[in-house]
Amino acid sequence: MRTQLRAGRTVLAAGTALLLALAAAPAASAHPAAGHRSVGSLVLVGGGLKDDNDQVYGEIIDRAGGKGRARIGVLTAASVPESQDPNAGDPATCSNSACNGAYYADLFTRHGAADAEWIPVDLDHLSAADSDRVVAQVNNMTGFFFGGGDQYRYVTSLLHGSAHTDSKVLAAIRAKLAQGAVVAGSSAGAQIAAGADMITGGDSYEALRDGSAPGYFEDASKLGYLPEGGFGLLRSGLLDTHTGTSGREGRSLRLASDTGHQRVYALEENTALVVEHPGSPDESMRVVGPQGLAVFDLRHAHAGRRDGGWSLIGARYNYLTDGDRYEPSRWLVRPASYKRSLQPQDRTAVPANNDVFYSLANDDGVPYSFLGTARALAQSARQREATATTFESGPRFTVTFDKSRHFTPLTDDGTTADTLIGMTVSVTPG
Repeated sequence: MRTQLRAGRTVLAAGTALLLALAAAPAASAHPAAGHRSVGSLVLVGGGLKDDNDQVYGEIIDRAGGKGRARIGVLTAASVPESQDPNAGDPATCSNSACNGAYYADLFTRHGAADAEWIPVDLDHLSAADSDRVVAQVNNMTGFFFGGGDQYRYVTSLLHGSAHTDSKVLAAIRAKLAQGAVVAGSSAGAQIAAGADMITGGDSYEALRDGSAPGYFEDASKLGYLPEGGFGLLRSGLLDTHTGTSGREGRSLRLASDTGHQRVYALEENTALVVEHPGSPDESMRVVGPQGLAVFDLRHAHAGRRDGGWSLIGARYNYLTDGDRYEPSRWLVRPASYKRSLQPQDRTAVPANNDVFYSLANDDGVPYSFLGTARALAQSARQREATATTFESGPRFTVTFDKSRHFTPLTDDGTTADTLIGMTVSVTPG
C-alpha cells in the first residue's frame, strides 16, 4: 500500500505546479490572526480511519450536534477527480473525489448523522470553491470532514493554489468553526489543518540524511514542506500523520529542527486528536482512539553535525493514548484519571532494533519499532537507555532513548507502558 501511494503521488506531482498557477484567484478572506478564539473544535485523525471506529465518528457527530441532528459536509478534493480515475464509472472500484465523497457521506449517515453531503469542490470543479451556491450548502452544515489523499490538492482547490488565499468555501468553513462547528479530517484531511511549514512528503531516513527543502517534489522520499502552511487551523506545533505505520518520527524531528518549530504532533492511524479552541491561548487537546499521539518537545534540543552527519540531541518525547489530555500553553500532559504509574518488572534486555523508522527498503517487513523500543525501555527494570538504528547505512543513524529523571510511564493494565511522559531521544550518525 505504501509503495502504491508513493507511485500515485509521483504521477500527481508533475501536474500540480500548473494547477497551482491556474487556480490563483483573489482572496475571499484573510486567515484569522493567531490568538483568535474559536468556539468550535478540530478532530484530526492520523489516517487509516476504519469504518467501524464508532469512537471517532461518534466524537465528530457529537460535536456537530449529536445523532439525528448533525449535518456533515464532506470534502474530498485531496482525491483524484473523476476525470483522472480510470474506474470512475464503476461504483465498486472507483476512487475519486465524488466517489469518496459519497462513501463518507454514507458512513456518517450510518453512524447517526441527520444529513451528510459531499461538498462538490475538486480539481475538476475549481470554480465551485468560490460559488455562492456551494457556500450556501456549507452554511447549512454543522460539521465538516476532509478526506485523505494528497493535501496539496486542497491547497490547489481551496487556497487558490500559489496565491494561498481563502476561497469563499474555505472562508465559510472557517467562519462556521469560529461559531461552533467541528472541522475534522483524516490523513491529508488532517495534515491540511497545519500552520506554517506543512509537510508535503518525505521518508525518515532520507530526511535525516539530506534535510528538508520548501516545495513539493516528484521524489516522494524527499522531505518537502510548504512554508505558507495549510489552512492554519492548528498552529501550536508541526503536524504529521501516519506516524506509526510509516515510521515518520525521523522526518518530523528533522523538519521541526530545520524550520525552528519547538513542538511536533505526530498522529497515529485510526486515532484522533481532538482540539478545543484551536489557535487560541486556551487551546487544549485530548486523544481518542485505539493508538496514540507522539508529542515531541524540542525546546532544549540541540541540532548540529557530528561524524559526517546530522544530529539532534535531547528532544523530549511524550506518547499519549486514549483519554490523555495535553495543554499546549503549559507544555503539560494530563494522563487519563484511570491510568497509574508503571513499576517496571521486565528483567530481559530491550530487543535489538535495526529498523527504527520502518524502512521501505526492508523487504522483511519488520513491524513499526520506534514506539516499540520506547515501550520496551519503559517496561525494563534493568536499563535506563536503549538504542535503535536505521535500516539504511549510508550513513546509518542511531536513535538513543533515555529514561531521564523526569520520565514517567503510565499503565492501564499494570503491565504495559501505555502512556510515556518525558522520555529523551537523540539522533546521531553512526
